[in-house]
Amino acid sequence: VQLQASGGGLVQAGGSLRVSCAASGRTFSSYAEAWFRQAPGKEREFVSAIAWNGGSTYYADSVKGRFTMSRDNAKNTVYLQMNSLKPEDTAVYYCANKRGWYGEFRTRVHEYEYWGQGTQVTVSS
Repeated sequence: VQLQASGGGLVQAGGSLRVSCAASGRTFSSYAEAWFRQAPGKEREFVSAIAWNGGSTYYADSVKGRFTMSRDNAKNTVYLQMNSLKPEDTAVYYCANKRGWYGEFRTRVHEYEYWGQGTQVTVSS
């Protein structure tokens, strides 16, 4: 599975940005996709996840109500719409895939087998 993240950039606090992750080479039929982020000097942390059919989403408390994850199955692409951005949202954002969907979202880095290269999001104050 190859994951290609894009759409990062520089935005002022309070602004919005949308990042995308296009998948290719995926052969399994059920899976979960997630966004993680890593700020300088910090561990990679879970941001959001969505089930393979788009029916369920899950968010970290720090982004709940501000970020929305969605998917376009026809394009094999997931999106993370980020609104009301804060300087503390500054990080490299990574998309990840976990094979299999069992009705429960996973939030730990080691639980995801496939990773994209990351896209930088910088929020200025």
